[in-house]
Amino acid sequence: MNPQFIIDGALNGAMIGLGAIGITLTYSILRFSNFSHGDLMACGAYATLTVLGIIGALVGNVAPIKPFSFGWPLIVALIISMTLIGLMAIALDKMLFSRLRAKGQMIIVVMASFGASMALRNLLEFLFTARPAYFNRAIQIAMPLGFGLRITPDQIALLVLTVILVTAVHLMMTRTHAGRSMRAVSQNPALAKVVGIDVRNVVRLTWMTGGALACVAGVMIGILVQIRPLMGFDMLLPMFAAAILGGIGSVPGAVIGGLIIGLSEAAAVQFVGAEWRAAVSFVILMAVLFVRPIGLFGVKER
Repeated sequence: MNPQFIIDGALNGAMIGLGAIGITLTYSILRFSNFSHGDLMACGAYATLTVLGIIGALVGNVAPIKPFSFGWPLIVALIISMTLIGLMAIALDKMLFSRLRAKGQMIIVVMASFGASMALRNLLEFLFTARPAYFNRAIQIAMPLGFGLRITPDQIALLVLTVILVTAVHLMMTRTHAGRSMRAVSQNPALAKVVGIDVRNVVRLTWMTGGALACVAGVMIGILVQIRPLMGFDMLLPMFAAAILGGIGSVPGAVIGGLIIGLSEAAAVQFVGAEWRAAVSFVILMAVLFVRPIGLFGVKER
């Protein structure tokens, strides 16, 4: 048995967990399943690649920050792209979802998110073609951790970044006025509005947070694997499974759910076969819905 699947599963779980945070926040606050969230990840990866190209054209080649495969231009491009994708998510809600939510039929909003997903995916394919793209083609030498485990510096950096972002979002949700407002709207939007909470600002913050984290998850996939228009769509089922497993509305739950899904998929590849990887998320999702629909950290609505 090769224990390396544990590292691979943890990395995949980190990417799934970051994406699942946006899904769980959107569902808990706006009450609909956003099936275009995965495509925001792909948009984030391509936006970062584009901004990185612009920076490269302006300043020329920049040496990577050792021992990583990337330099400061990628960090700057990521920060800019997080803002852009967050604003893009807000604009998408303003132009499409908010108008349909006002009609009071959430199934229409869900179907609209399917349409938005297809539109974004095809737009990316039209602009960038279906050929895979890469941030860097450099090959890193994995460092031994012991017990047969190996990890590259890029992988360590991305795991640390995940921990920092998840901690920051959790602290925002639990220690700030904005976070408390988001939780209040999640529990009772009408009552939150009565006590003076600006629900529109909460909605904008929700989209901004979800879009920014989706961008980071997309860039992580681009650094570790490759960038392509379908990359976010392929992550959609694992992200929904992680959000439901962790409990809708729980940020730590989404990340823990992502890690469980990621490790389960890696274990399936190791012990059963790669062809069964896609089935793992579906099996776990069905099991959670049958056994504990509120998830591991979910709370029953009153």
